[in-house]
Amino acid sequence: MNNSKEKELVKRIAKLAKQNQDLEELLKKLQRKNEKLIRENEKAKAILERVSPDKLDKELSAEQKPRSLKFEMATVLFADIHGFSKISDKVDSEALMDELDEIIYAFNSIVKKYNIEKIKTIGDTYMSAGGIPVKNITNPVDVVMAALEMQSFVKAFGKNGKGKSGKFWELKLGIHTGPVTAQSGGKKKVTYDIKGDTVNTASRIKSVVEVGEILISVMTYELVKEFFVCEYYGKLPVKYKGDLEMYIVKGIIPELSVDGKGLLPNKTFNIRFGLIQFTDIQEIILDKLEKELPKYLYYHNVKHTVDVVTEVELIGWGEGITDEEILLMKTAGLFHDVGHVVQYTDHEYHGTLIAREMLPKYNYTREQIDRICNIIMATKLPPQPKDTLQSIICDADLDYLGRSDFIPVSNTLYKELKEQNMIGTLNDWNKIQVKFITGHQYFTETARNLREVNKQKQIERISSLIED
Repeated sequence: MNNSKEKELVKRIAKLAKQNQDLEELLKKLQRKNEKLIRENEKAKAILERVSPDKLDKELSAEQKPRSLKFEMATVLFADIHGFSKISDKVDSEALMDELDEIIYAFNSIVKKYNIEKIKTIGDTYMSAGGIPVKNITNPVDVVMAALEMQSFVKAFGKNGKGKSGKFWELKLGIHTGPVTAQSGGKKKVTYDIKGDTVNTASRIKSVVEVGEILISVMTYELVKEFFVCEYYGKLPVKYKGDLEMYIVKGIIPELSVDGKGLLPNKTFNIRFGLIQFTDIQEIILDKLEKELPKYLYYHNVKHTVDVVTEVELIGWGEGITDEEILLMKTAGLFHDVGHVVQYTDHEYHGTLIAREMLPKYNYTREQIDRICNIIMATKLPPQPKDTLQSIICDADLDYLGRSDFIPVSNTLYKELKEQNMIGTLNDWNKIQVKFITGHQYFTETARNLREVNKQKQIERISSLIED
C-alpha cells in the first residue's frame, strides 16, 4: 500500500471513529427518549385509571388546542411571484388570477415531490418549509431543488405563451436554514404555521433578491454547496446578529447534472444525496431496534448494528469499492439484523422484507434494493458470500472475532443463546467457539490484515479457559 493510500485510509478511519462516536451519542439519546416515553406512558395509564369513562369521553370530544412543536433545523422558502402587484387596469385581472392559481398549483406539486410542507400563500407570496413536520437532514438540499424547479417552471410558463405576458410572472426566491417553532392546527387536515428568526430572515432575503434569482443564506449554503453552483452575493444586515452572508444559486454542479446544464440531477448526485439521507434512515431503524428488539438480545442489539455499519464502510474503503456500493453496504448493514424484531430464526429474510417496504420511500431503485437484500441474506450462517460486497458484510458481521473485546462480546452471545435454551454450559460454549474460530476465514484482504492476527490470539485465550 503506497503512502498516499495509507494517508487516505487513516483520514477515513478518523472520520469513521468520529461517526461511531456520533452514533454512540445518538444511541444514548434514543435510550433516554425511550425511557422518557415509558415513564410518560405509565403516568398516562395511571391518570386514565382515575378518570371516569364519561369524563374521559367529554375531554376527548372537546376541541384540541394547537400544538407547538420545535424543529432544530428547517429550511424556509419564500417565493415572490414578482410583477402581479404591477398589473395595469388594461389587463384581464380574472385571467391573471387564474394564471396565478395555475402557478401556485404547480408549486404545490413541486413541494410535495420534495417532501416540503406548504405553509401558506399571502397574495402573490408563497411560503413553504422543509424539515417539518417530519424532521430530516436533507431539507436544505430538498428546498433548493424545489426552488430550481419553481424557477424553471415560471420561466417556461412565460416562454410557452401560457401567461398573458411573460413579464408578469417573474420569480424571486429567498431561502434560509435554522430553528423554527411550528404550530399545528386543523381537524380534517393538519396545517402548520411557523415562526421565529429563521422565518423573518428568509422573508428579508426574499425582499432583497433580484428578480429571477434564488438567494440563500450562508447557513443554507454550507449545507448545499457540494451539490450546487453558488456565487457570493453580499451581506445582509440582520438585527442583533450582524451581517449575514448570502449566495446566489446558479444550478446543480455540472458533473452532478444529467445534461450539464444544472437542472436535472444525475446518478452521482443521487448517490451523494443518498449518503446524506442515510442518516435519517439510520435514526429511524436504530430507534425501531431500541424500542422493539426483545430484551434477551444481548449480542444482536443496537450496538452490534452500529458496529457493522461502521465496519462495512471501513472494509469497503479498504477494498476500493465505489460510493454507490458504500451506500448499499451501509444500508445492508443497517437492515441486516432488523428482522429480529419479527423473530429470531430467519431474521435475515424478515430484514429484507422491512427493507423492501421502507427503502422505496427514500428513492432507492429496485435494482439497488435487490442487491441490498442479497447482501443481507449473505450474513446467514454459515457465510458463503458470492461477490465482494457480500464478502465485506460477512467480514463486518464477524469482525469481533479478531477484536480485543472478543471475550466480553462472545459472552453476550452466549447469554443470548442460553436465555433461549439454545446452548449448554459456558464450557461447552467455549469449545464451540474454538472450533468455529479455527474453521473461520475472513474473505477480504482488508479484514485479514486488520483482524486475522488477533483472531489467532483469541483461539489461544479461549482454549486456556476450557476445562477438560
